[in-house]
Amino acid sequence: MADTPHRTDSLDTLGHKLGEAALTLLVRLYPQVRQASNAQLDAACAAMRAQVGPVLDELLTEAREAPTVAHVAFQSAALSLAQAGIQALKDSRK
Repeated sequence: MADTPHRTDSLDTLGHKLGEAALTLLVRLYPQVRQASNAQLDAACAAMRAQVGPVLDELLTEAREAPTVAHVAFQSAALSLAQAGIQALKDSRK
């Protein structure tokens, strides 16, 4: 399917909402993030960005196949991204 301006805007909006949800989960699930250095926070964000492609592809596939539970796919995607950030923070503390 070709990217149209509307499709691109929709994907951008979805990406922003997914990022916001993932960051919110990161802070709620891993309170130690508040003590992280800027370098550690950058590493966590980089780890989350590295997962966006596959996570977003999976989210879109699941939403197409089962639109009635698209919200669950979104939550799962946000949790996957948050987990990548949490793991990066944990690894940086070792």
